[in-house]
Amino acid sequence: MTAKQRRSDGEGGAGQAGDFSDGLGSKLRQARERKGMTVRGLARYVGVSPSLISQVERGRVMPSVGTLYAMSNELGLVVDDLFREAKGRPNSRERDRAESTRLALDPVQRDNSRKVIRLAGGVRWERLTPTPDKEVEFLYVVYEVGAQSCPEDSLIRHGGTEYAYMISGRLGIKIGFETFELGSGDAITWDAQMPHRLWTVGNKPAVAIWVVLNRHSDSRTKRPSST
Repeated sequence: MTAKQRRSDGEGGAGQAGDFSDGLGSKLRQARERKGMTVRGLARYVGVSPSLISQVERGRVMPSVGTLYAMSNELGLVVDDLFREAKGRPNSRERDRAESTRLALDPVQRDNSRKVIRLAGGVRWERLTPTPDKEVEFLYVVYEVGAQSCPEDSLIRHGGTEYAYMISGRLGIKIGFETFELGSGDAITWDAQMPHRLWTVGNKPAVAIWVVLNRHSDSRTKRPSST
């Protein structure tokens, strides 16, 4: 199936070949099945339709930032899990050992070898670490003109603490009841459990360095298993 053949039902068309967008749906489906959760159960917790969950898992649409974070939280995934090859359930001990060895041998992440995920509405994540890290999500983030993390009436909240440093463009950020506008050289930090939303301001893409600490291990986001 080509990118042109994929539908865009409210979220966004799938990413380009050669990045990690195309395998995103299968990773989410595998994680849901490992937890014994149904499509309807996941949709209920995320607050979207079962149809949307199904289309995301089949790669027919890409989720928004808000939907992806909500799905990842419910499925116990960190962002680095989404940048892995979809090859079934990994042996975590062997994988961690191999990644530690690889990091020791080559700690540099080259500009032309970043792993990329393209999300709905013109948002792009590029991982800035050569190997995964469960406690730190270190990303180069681009919000294209008109991009937003979620609709105005559906703010995001998740575990951890977020840090952002603006490289270029302007980005609007709503945290709780406060709204901020960031430009080049500005930085911001906030508790990601606070409802928040991000969007591009103006007619240029917003580019930033992004860090999320301890999203997965934040006990405030834990939910009992359910189907």
